[in-house]
Amino acid sequence: MPRKFQSQTKKQPEHDVIYQALKDMILFGDFIPGQPLTIMNLAETLGASATPIREAIRRLTAERALETQENRRVAVPHMTPALLEELDFLRLTIEPELARRAAPHVTPDEIDALERHDDELEHAINIGDVKLYMKANYAFHFTLYQRAEAPTLLKVAESIWLQIGPALRVGCGRFGTAKLTDQHVETTKALRNGDFDRVSTSIREDIIQGMDFVRHSLK
Repeated sequence: MPRKFQSQTKKQPEHDVIYQALKDMILFGDFIPGQPLTIMNLAETLGASATPIREAIRRLTAERALETQENRRVAVPHMTPALLEELDFLRLTIEPELARRAAPHVTPDEIDALERHDDELEHAINIGDVKLYMKANYAFHFTLYQRAEAPTLLKVAESIWLQIGPALRVGCGRFGTAKLTDQHVETTKALRNGDFDRVSTSIREDIIQGMDFVRHSLK
């Protein structure tokens, strides 16, 4: 059961804590495409009042992670082949560029952190833990991308991942994590060798595999 998110922290306003909690639920597969969400149910799940829930929904709707339907209800958007092709194009355009820009700035300690995320991802594949796989995969990519010093590109990439997350969760649930191959070893190897072009190429190959998996699950 999701943990309760009370306003216990003094470092972040409650609406930011709730926004991050709901964002993580979308990213890591707590919801499926088309699932309706209500403020009452979210408030109960997250242990929060209606006001920060509404603010989080507003922000996530602006990021296209949620959509408002004709009856003014909020739902997780359905994935369609047309939308998937758009997101595929955006990922292949933006993320290899983030990786290319990040590569010269990644420190040895950060490569160690990337390898730990990759070990966790491999473990998740081996035991069939979909949520752990999705968390480790996100952590690997965005630990790298954050070093690109390109906040606008990073924000677009985050929005894309929010839109992909629920569909990827369905694909993993349908076919299992054993269908996935860990492509990240090539990335960390290229980082250690200072082969920055290969860093970008390996991320591109990883994206192609992941998006093909989602595309196959739609069929």
